[in-house]
Amino acid sequence: MSDASRLEIWRHRADRRLLLMPYLALIGSTVLVIVARDLDLPAQPLPVTLTVAAVTAGWILWMVTLHPEWSDRPRLMATFFAGLLVLIGVLIWCNPLFGFFAWTGYLLTIYTLRGRWRLAGAGGVACFTAVSQVGGYPTLAEAKNWPSFLLVLLFNVGIAVTMTFLAVATSDHAARRAEMLRELTEANDKLAAALTENAGLHAQLLVQAREAGVLDERQRMAGEIHDVLAQGLTGIVTQLEAADQAGDRETERRRHLDTARQLARDSLTEARRSVQALRPQQLTGTALPEALAEVVDGWSEVNGVFAELITTGTALPLLPEIEATLLRTAQEALANVARHAAADRVALTLSYMEDLVTLDVRDDGAGFDPAQSRTDEYEGGYGLTAMRERVQRISGTLAVESEPGGGTAISACVPAIHVAVAA
Repeated sequence: MSDASRLEIWRHRADRRLLLMPYLALIGSTVLVIVARDLDLPAQPLPVTLTVAAVTAGWILWMVTLHPEWSDRPRLMATFFAGLLVLIGVLIWCNPLFGFFAWTGYLLTIYTLRGRWRLAGAGGVACFTAVSQVGGYPTLAEAKNWPSFLLVLLFNVGIAVTMTFLAVATSDHAARRAEMLRELTEANDKLAAALTENAGLHAQLLVQAREAGVLDERQRMAGEIHDVLAQGLTGIVTQLEAADQAGDRETERRRHLDTARQLARDSLTEARRSVQALRPQQLTGTALPEALAEVVDGWSEVNGVFAELITTGTALPLLPEIEATLLRTAQEALANVARHAAADRVALTLSYMEDLVTLDVRDDGAGFDPAQSRTDEYEGGYGLTAMRERVQRISGTLAVESEPGGGTAISACVPAIHVAVAA
């Protein structure tokens, strides 16, 4: 059970116990009236007094004790309190000793009235209490008793209104504190539920991040295997086939074998670097335009196709991942040209702009229909997919334009995220 609930239960029990005080005070006052009936006090006959006392007890019993839910009906409770004031006045008329009961009206003031009406109710109870304290209504018939009565009345009203104001302030403070505790408890419950939910979401995110990491690494390795091993093996096979076709021309045959051997060494080196997630060897200590120029020259020499690189804009160092992506895209595009295009010329354009860097690869080869669906058996099917996935991983885009007999143009556009150059 929360603190707010405990406090509310305690206040409810305390209010119910306090509501027993009027009965005890009424019984005690009635006993005093009976015991002191021989004293020289203005009093009505005992049967009348007992009847009024019984009516008063019944009024409180019916309106408050038996119907506690009526406390939420302000007009009904105002009617009850007005009747109670009348009965207190009649009891004091019956005997001034009922002033001991009159003070319990302060308790019922807090319980039944609302707002500023509590102060008015306390003032009314104070008036009847002052009347009982000066000896009852007959005392007021003599003018000489009025100064002392007014002094007693002023004292009672001042004390009653002050104490009622403090009691109301304390009660309101306790109610606000109970409400704050309730809201705080609800907030704590919501926070605990949120923390539990967040813990589950955190665990789910960890699983998803782990799965995404595995998938990303799988895609990276697939791309590296395709870019490095597949291209290298394709080049080696091409050179070996060319060596077989050389026949007795030993010099040409030796050149093709040396090229195949170098391709094997380069592919092995790049495979090791791919496993270690290192930058391509061409970019080690070399700017991207120079590395691309080296790739283009080497490809042109091996395949016997004219190829050139054009660089525009100011070449600034980019993030290693971006430069590696552009280099691998150029290698894959050139490999596709060698395998499928039967081109005579290839042009690469590397353009540095303010926010973007683009790499365009154009050839005058056979071309193809980009809209045609590709099957898994298509030899070059993975090349474009690998390039597009690689470019998209760095928030770039890849566009392909081609038509049968009209050549092919591939354009990779990536963000120009520069890195600082050490002075």
